Amino acid sequence: MIPVEDGPENSGEVSTAVEFHYVDQEDNVLACYPLIRQLRPHLDSEREFLLRWQQQSAQGYRLLALWHDTQLVGLAGFRVQDNLVHGRFVYVDDLVIDASCRSRGYGKILIERLKTEAKLLSCAKLLLDAAMSNTLGHRFYYRQGLLATALRFSVTLPE
Repeated sequence: MIPVEDGPENSGEVSTAVEFHYVDQEDNVLACYPLIRQLRPHLDSEREFLLRWQQQSAQGYRLLALWHDTQLVGLAGFRVQDNLVHGRFVYVDDLVIDASCRSRGYGKILIERLKTEAKLLSCAKLLLDAAMSNTLGHRFYYRQGLLATALRFSVTLPE
């Protein structure tokens, strides 16, 4: 368990009954499937999610779960990276709050924990991508102090 401290990032409707746990056992990963599927609906099964988690974990991916009492309310999947542009940074692959729990402060608590984790991991930045169509997400990220500093370009390669 990673405790949550009282402070300005933990205000509003959310009580201090929230806890963070790293998800590092297969049965716990499977329990996260319904929530991650809200963000990644293309994941067809628990098995596919488990296999992807195993592969990504071998590359440094960590899954951090936010619990309120006995309910899983949020997940963040991230990894430490290093490149010439940003130096050492935390890249957030996945960030989701259960649809039934949004607008209660959980997202803010999760972002603040990720910032803390990044500092503990000697990272100077926290980065994430957001789909251009995710305007509500953009507004949320701006409110958390994240700024849009680049556009990501991609192409799907033929098989």
